Amino acid sequence: MWSHVAFEHPATFNTLAMQPDEKQEIIDDLITFSESKDYYAKIGKAWKRGYLLYGPPGTGKSTMIAAMANFLEYDVYDLELTAVKDNTELRKLLIDTSNKSIIVIEDIDCSLDLTGQRNKDKEKDGKKEDEKDPIKKKMIDEDESKSTKVTLSGLLNFIDGLWSACGGERIIVFTTNYLEKLDPALIRRGRMDKHIELSYCGFEAFKTLAKNYLDLESHGLYGTIGRLLEETKMTPADVAENLMPKSAKENAEICLKNLIEALETAKKRRG
Repeated sequence: MWSHVAFEHPATFNTLAMQPDEKQEIIDDLITFSESKDYYAKIGKAWKRGYLLYGPPGTGKSTMIAAMANFLEYDVYDLELTAVKDNTELRKLLIDTSNKSIIVIEDIDCSLDLTGQRNKDKEKDGKKEDEKDPIKKKMIDEDESKSTKVTLSGLLNFIDGLWSACGGERIIVFTTNYLEKLDPALIRRGRMDKHIELSYCGFEAFKTLAKNYLDLESHGLYGTIGRLLEETKMTPADVAENLMPKSAKENAEICLKNLIEALETAKKRRG
């Protein structure tokens, strides 16, 4: 079952690199949810909320979860679906979570066969041929014994079935790099109530990172960086890496120039 580890991630909304208005919208939503026990009871709905975080790798999805947990002072349950044996075990894990918690399933598109029978039908003929070979059959049997038996239906029940109402003040967060791969039934409103796109680094996000990494409020090179960020795509993770001093000799200006060089290189690659 669950193993307890102290959560010590330092991320906060103050250090989160994203547009200030989008950040404030999320903060307001979290505050409203945490103070709405009576409201949820009045409308006859389980006191829980689903967040879908989507966007390219390196755009801050995991950091967002840490900031949410630190802001609300909630426990975090990191659920690896591929390690869950079946739907019954998934339900037991849900029941064992505490109130005031965030249940996280990262890279949901990689954690479960969300296309269900369609993929199985395509593979059926090839699998029958492989089963004629005893060695290949043994390998297939071993793979199936190790694979999760959690189904899309089981996951949907986990999110908003009857058992999901046990306890309260829970947030369920899915993350994905590929929104288009997810079954619409999984991410509809009422299951994933708030969809948050985390995208490439803009100028406001850059300023937050420059403050975090270099303790800078402004600099003469900001104009050049702002223009380049509009002309090319770079994730906050890549921007942060270029801003981080690699030696004691690298001051803030050198780090900004490193970022400009990286942005210009990325621009050339895009053509």
